[in-house]
Amino acid sequence: MDIQIIDQEEKIKIILKGRLDTTTSPQLEEEIKKLPNSKIYQFDFQDLEYISSAGLRVLLSTYKTLNKNGGSMNLIHLNKDVMEVFEITGFKKLFQL
Repeated sequence: MDIQIIDQEEKIKIILKGRLDTTTSPQLEEEIKKLPNSKIYQFDFQDLEYISSAGLRVLLSTYKTLNKNGGSMNLIHLNKDVMEVFEITGFKKLFQL
């Protein structure tokens, strides 16, 4: 997986390419730990091919941390397959898509 982080003034854009699964989710988790947790995180999933429960866990953990510290997050450009995972798991109701 390729992770690109763009720190803009009002938000941090996190662009993910490839698969967010058991193998790659620790990499994303480590990158997120380096970021300030009081900003808006915008995850761009345009080139995200797949997300597993491990990837969802990282997103949920990030969401909880941001909420606790005055930040927020939203997800953009979800493809049909990734959106289906969010719908089936109920995460669609939790996250701002």
